[in-house]
Amino acid sequence: MSTHPMDEIPVRPLKFDLANDQAIDPLWSHTNPEFSMFINALGIHVPHFERFLVKTMRAYRKDIADEKLLSEVQALIGQESHHAFNFVQWTAKMGESYPELPALDQDAQNYFAAAFADKGKKFHIGFTAGYETFTFLGGMIILNRYEELMQEADPTIRALWVWHQVEEVEHGGVAFDFFRANYPNAEIYRRFMIVYAFLHICWETFKAYRIMVRGESRYRGVLAKVRAWKFFASFAWDLGYAALPVFASSYHPRNHPICNAEQNPIAVAWRKFYRQDNDVLTLDNEKMNSVLNS
Repeated sequence: MSTHPMDEIPVRPLKFDLANDQAIDPLWSHTNPEFSMFINALGIHVPHFERFLVKTMRAYRKDIADEKLLSEVQALIGQESHHAFNFVQWTAKMGESYPELPALDQDAQNYFAAAFADKGKKFHIGFTAGYETFTFLGGMIILNRYEELMQEADPTIRALWVWHQVEEVEHGGVAFDFFRANYPNAEIYRRFMIVYAFLHICWETFKAYRIMVRGESRYRGVLAKVRAWKFFASFAWDLGYAALPVFASSYHPRNHPICNAEQNPIAVAWRKFYRQDNDVLTLDNEKMNSVLNS
C-alpha cells in the first residue's frame, strides 16, 4: 500500500456509459440533490480546463529536467485526458434536460481556447496550478463527506465522481511542482493565481447552477430556491476555507491538513477494488459495500 495518496499516479482508462439513450436524472444524488447540481455545474467547465492543462503540460514539459516530475506529468496528462473525455459526455447528456447548457459549454470551451492562444507561459502554468488547487481540495472534501453527499445515488454518475475525485487527489501535487520548477521565485504570482482560479471557478459554476435551479421543478418555491443557493454558498465557502493553508510559503499539497498518510478510507478501498480487476464503471449500493469490504 502507498503511504500517501500522491505516491502513485496510475492512469486508468475508464469510459463510462453516459451517451446512451436511457435517461439519467441530473439530480443523481438522492441523498443531496443540491450537491448533484453543484458538482454538475462545476463539471461543465472542468473538462475544458483539463484539456487546457494537457496542452500546457505538453507545451512546457521539455523545460523540466527532473525525471520524477516528468513521469508524474505524463501520468497527470493520462488521467486528465480520460477525465475530460467522460465529462464532455456527461455535459452533453445533461443538455437533454437543460437546453441552455450547450451554449454555456461552448463558452467554456472558447474561454480556455482563447486563454491558451492569447496568454503566455507564466499564465498557462500559473492558472493550471491555481485551478488544480481546487480540484484537489474538492476531491478531498467530497470523499470525506461521501455519506452526506452521495450515499444514495445513481450508480453510474456516483462511480464517475468517485473515480474522478480519487484521481484528483492522487495527482494533486503535480501542477504545483510544475509551477515551482518553472517559477521557483514567483510566490506572489502563485498566490494571485489561486485567487484568480477560485473566482473563475465560482463564477462559471454559478452560471451553470443558475440554469439548473431554473430548470428543476422542485426549486420553483422560494424556500426551495433558498435551500439550493444556501448549499451553493456553503460549498463554495468550504472550498475557499480549505484553500487557506495554500497561501503559506512553506505549503505543498502533500502536507495539506486534509490530505495525509492516513488517507480517505473510500479512496483506499476503491483503489484496492480496482486493482483486483473489479468493474468500477457503476457503483450501486451493493457494490459500494463490496468496495468498502474488499
